[in-house]
Amino acid sequence: MLAVLPRGRHAAPRAVVRETQRARMLEAMVQAVAEKGYANVAVADVIQRAGVSRKTFYEQFANKEECFLAAYDAGVDQLLAAIDHALAEPTPDWLTAARRAVEVYLASMAASPAFARACLIEVLGAGPAALARRDTVQNRFADQLAAIHRRARADIPEIPSLAPSTFRAAVGAVGELVTAHVLEHGAPTLPSLTDAILDVHLALLVGRELAGRIAT
Repeated sequence: MLAVLPRGRHAAPRAVVRETQRARMLEAMVQAVAEKGYANVAVADVIQRAGVSRKTFYEQFANKEECFLAAYDAGVDQLLAAIDHALAEPTPDWLTAARRAVEVYLASMAASPAFARACLIEVLGAGPAALARRDTVQNRFADQLAAIHRRARADIPEIPSLAPSTFRAAVGAVGELVTAHVLEHGAPTLPSLTDAILDVHLALLVGRELAGRIAT
Protein backbone atom coordinates (compact mmCIF):
# COMPACT_ATOMS: atom_id res chain seq x y z
CA MET A 1 0.00 0.00 0.00
CA LEU A 2 1.42 3.38 -1.00
CA ALA A 3 2.22 5.85 1.75
CA VAL A 4 0.10 9.01 1.77
CA LEU A 5 2.00 12.13 2.82
CA PRO A 6 0.28 15.09 4.51
CA ARG A 7 -0.32 18.24 2.46
CA GLY A 8 -0.86 21.87 3.27
CA ARG A 9 0.36 23.38 6.54
CA HIS A 10 1.52 20.02 7.86
CA ALA A 11 3.14 18.80 4.67
CA ALA A 12 6.25 16.67 5.04
CA PRO A 13 9.62 18.34 4.38
CA ARG A 14 10.72 18.15 0.76
CA ALA A 15 13.59 15.79 1.57
CA VAL A 16 11.20 13.35 3.25
CA VAL A 17 8.85 13.53 0.28
CA ARG A 18 11.69 12.80 -2.13
CA GLU A 19 12.92 9.84 -0.10
CA THR A 20 9.42 8.41 0.18
CA GLN A 21 8.83 8.83 -3.53
CA ARG A 22 12.18 7.25 -4.28
CA ALA A 23 11.44 4.23 -2.12
CA ARG A 24 8.08 3.79 -3.82
CA MET A 25 9.66 4.01 -7.27
CA LEU A 26 12.35 1.47 -6.38
CA GLU A 27 9.74 -0.94 -5.05
CA ALA A 28 7.58 -0.35 -8.11
CA MET A 29 10.53 -1.09 -10.39
CA VAL A 30 11.25 -4.38 -8.62
CA GLN A 31 7.61 -5.45 -8.78
CA ALA A 32 7.25 -4.49 -12.44
CA VAL A 33 10.47 -6.24 -13.46
CA ALA A 34 9.52 -9.39 -11.58
CA GLU A 35 6.11 -9.44 -13.24
CA LYS A 36 6.92 -8.38 -16.81
CA GLY A 37 10.66 -8.91 -17.23
CA TYR A 38 13.20 -6.10 -17.43
CA ALA A 39 13.04 -5.79 -21.21
CA ASN A 40 9.27 -5.27 -21.14
CA VAL A 41 9.14 -2.69 -18.37
CA ALA A 42 8.67 0.97 -19.27
CA VAL A 43 8.92 4.08 -17.13
CA ALA A 44 5.14 4.28 -17.36
CA ASP A 45 4.86 0.99 -15.45
CA VAL A 46 6.95 2.37 -12.62
CA ILE A 47 5.21 5.71 -12.22
CA GLN A 48 1.78 4.10 -12.36
CA ARG A 49 2.64 1.59 -9.63
CA ALA A 50 4.46 4.16 -7.50
CA GLY A 51 1.73 6.79 -7.80
CA VAL A 52 4.09 9.54 -8.94
CA SER A 53 4.31 11.77 -11.99
CA ARG A 54 6.68 11.33 -14.89
CA LYS A 55 8.30 14.61 -13.86
CA THR A 56 8.94 13.19 -10.39
CA PHE A 57 10.54 10.08 -11.88
CA TYR A 58 12.95 12.05 -14.05
CA GLU A 59 13.88 14.33 -11.18
CA GLN A 60 15.54 11.32 -9.55
CA PHE A 61 16.44 8.95 -12.39
CA ALA A 62 17.79 9.53 -15.86
CA ASN A 63 16.03 6.47 -17.28
CA LYS A 64 14.66 3.00 -16.55
CA GLU A 65 18.12 1.49 -16.26
CA GLU A 66 19.25 3.94 -13.58
CA CYS A 67 16.13 3.23 -11.54
CA PHE A 68 16.64 -0.53 -11.83
CA LEU A 69 20.29 -0.26 -10.77
CA ALA A 70 19.31 1.83 -7.76
CA ALA A 71 16.69 -0.76 -6.77
CA TYR A 72 19.21 -3.57 -7.21
CA ASP A 73 21.84 -1.75 -5.13
CA ALA A 74 19.37 -1.00 -2.33
CA GLY A 75 18.17 -4.58 -2.18
CA VAL A 76 21.56 -6.26 -2.19
CA ASP A 77 22.95 -3.79 0.34
CA GLN A 78 20.18 -4.77 2.76
CA LEU A 79 20.70 -8.46 2.03
CA LEU A 80 24.46 -8.36 2.54
CA ALA A 81 24.09 -6.27 5.69
CA ALA A 82 21.69 -8.85 7.13
CA ILE A 83 24.20 -11.63 6.44
CA ASP A 84 27.05 -9.59 7.92
CA HIS A 85 24.97 -9.06 11.04
CA ALA A 86 24.30 -12.79 11.30
CA LEU A 87 28.00 -13.57 10.95
CA ALA A 88 28.89 -11.02 13.62
CA GLU A 89 26.67 -12.62 16.24
CA PRO A 90 28.39 -14.99 18.69
CA THR A 91 28.07 -18.69 17.82
CA PRO A 92 29.53 -21.83 19.41
CA ASP A 93 31.36 -22.82 16.22
CA TRP A 94 31.93 -21.88 12.61
CA LEU A 95 29.37 -24.36 11.25
CA THR A 96 26.63 -22.76 13.29
CA ALA A 97 27.68 -19.37 11.93
CA ALA A 98 27.63 -20.72 8.38
CA ARG A 99 24.15 -22.19 8.84
CA ARG A 100 22.85 -18.95 10.29
CA ALA A 101 24.23 -16.97 7.34
CA VAL A 102 22.60 -19.35 4.86
CA GLU A 103 19.30 -19.21 6.72
CA VAL A 104 19.31 -15.39 6.73
CA TYR A 105 20.11 -15.28 3.01
CA LEU A 106 17.36 -17.71 2.04
CA ALA A 107 14.78 -16.24 4.41
CA SER A 108 15.45 -12.74 3.07
CA MET A 109 15.01 -13.88 -0.51
CA ALA A 110 11.90 -15.87 0.37
CA ALA A 111 10.35 -12.84 2.04
CA SER A 112 10.85 -10.72 -1.10
CA PRO A 113 9.98 -12.93 -4.11
CA ALA A 114 9.94 -10.02 -6.54
CA PHE A 115 13.40 -8.89 -5.49
CA ALA A 116 14.67 -12.49 -5.64
CA ARG A 117 13.58 -12.74 -9.26
CA ALA A 118 14.95 -9.31 -10.16
CA CYS A 119 18.25 -9.94 -8.37
CA LEU A 120 18.88 -13.47 -9.62
CA ILE A 121 17.30 -13.59 -13.07
CA GLU A 122 16.33 -10.24 -14.57
CA VAL A 123 19.66 -8.60 -13.73
CA LEU A 124 21.29 -10.88 -16.30
CA GLY A 125 19.43 -9.14 -19.12
CA ALA A 126 19.58 -5.59 -17.80
CA GLY A 127 22.72 -4.54 -19.64
CA PRO A 128 26.48 -4.18 -19.02
CA ALA A 129 26.14 -1.86 -16.04
CA ALA A 130 23.85 -4.33 -14.28
CA LEU A 131 26.26 -7.18 -14.97
CA ALA A 132 29.10 -5.12 -13.53
CA ARG A 133 27.01 -4.46 -10.40
CA ARG A 134 26.26 -8.18 -10.15
CA ASP A 135 29.97 -9.01 -10.39
CA THR A 136 30.70 -6.66 -7.50
CA VAL A 137 27.97 -8.31 -5.45
CA GLN A 138 29.34 -11.76 -6.22
CA ASN A 139 32.69 -10.61 -4.87
CA ARG A 140 31.02 -9.35 -1.70
CA PHE A 141 29.34 -12.73 -1.22
CA ALA A 142 32.74 -14.36 -1.77
CA ASP A 143 34.23 -12.14 0.94
CA GLN A 144 31.56 -13.38 3.34
CA LEU A 145 32.44 -16.98 2.51
CA ALA A 146 36.10 -16.18 3.06
CA ALA A 147 35.20 -14.85 6.52
CA ILE A 148 33.37 -18.11 7.30
CA HIS A 149 36.38 -20.06 6.08
CA ARG A 150 38.73 -18.09 8.33
CA ARG A 151 36.47 -18.89 11.27
CA ALA A 152 36.48 -22.57 10.26
CA ARG A 153 40.28 -22.68 10.11
CA ALA A 154 40.48 -21.06 13.53
CA ASP A 155 38.24 -23.82 14.88
CA ILE A 156 39.81 -26.66 12.88
CA PRO A 157 43.47 -26.08 11.87
CA GLU A 158 43.43 -29.08 9.51
CA ILE A 159 41.21 -27.18 7.07
CA PRO A 160 43.44 -26.09 4.17
CA SER A 161 43.81 -22.51 2.97
CA LEU A 162 42.04 -21.65 -0.26
CA ALA A 163 42.53 -19.37 -3.24
CA PRO A 164 40.04 -16.49 -3.72
CA SER A 165 38.76 -18.20 -6.87
CA THR A 166 37.37 -21.03 -4.75
CA PHE A 167 35.09 -18.63 -2.87
CA ARG A 168 33.82 -17.20 -6.14
CA ALA A 169 33.20 -20.73 -7.38
CA ALA A 170 31.20 -21.48 -4.24
CA VAL A 171 29.13 -18.33 -4.76
CA GLY A 172 28.44 -19.43 -8.32
CA ALA A 173 27.38 -22.90 -7.24
CA VAL A 174 24.99 -21.52 -4.64
CA GLY A 175 23.64 -19.01 -7.15
CA GLU A 176 22.83 -21.81 -9.59
CA LEU A 177 20.94 -23.75 -6.93
CA VAL A 178 18.97 -20.74 -5.77
CA THR A 179 18.16 -19.49 -9.28
CA ALA A 180 16.98 -22.91 -10.43
CA HIS A 181 14.77 -23.19 -7.36
CA VAL A 182 13.20 -19.76 -7.96
CA LEU A 183 12.48 -20.67 -11.59
CA GLU A 184 11.02 -24.08 -10.77
CA HIS A 185 9.33 -23.56 -7.41
CA GLY A 186 9.28 -19.85 -6.63
CA ALA A 187 11.13 -17.89 -3.96
CA PRO A 188 8.89 -18.50 -0.91
CA THR A 189 10.18 -22.07 -0.45
CA LEU A 190 13.88 -21.15 -0.70
CA PRO A 191 14.59 -22.02 2.97
CA SER A 192 14.24 -25.68 1.98
CA LEU A 193 17.64 -25.33 0.27
CA THR A 194 19.50 -24.72 3.55
CA ASP A 195 21.04 -28.17 3.86
CA ALA A 196 21.91 -28.38 0.16
CA ILE A 197 23.77 -25.06 0.29
CA LEU A 198 25.60 -26.03 3.46
CA ASP A 199 26.66 -29.22 1.70
CA VAL A 200 28.16 -27.10 -1.10
CA HIS A 201 30.01 -25.01 1.48
CA LEU A 202 31.40 -28.08 3.22
CA ALA A 203 32.47 -29.71 -0.03
CA LEU A 204 34.18 -26.64 -1.52
CA LEU A 205 35.44 -24.81 1.55
CA VAL A 206 36.40 -27.73 3.76
CA GLY A 207 36.77 -30.77 1.53
CA ARG A 208 34.71 -33.95 1.39
CA GLU A 209 36.97 -36.08 3.56
CA LEU A 210 37.27 -33.55 6.36
CA ALA A 211 33.62 -32.58 6.01
CA GLY A 212 32.66 -36.21 6.56
CA ARG A 213 34.69 -36.30 9.74
CA ILE A 214 33.06 -33.10 10.97
CA ALA A 215 29.58 -34.46 10.22
CA THR A 216 30.23 -37.55 12.29
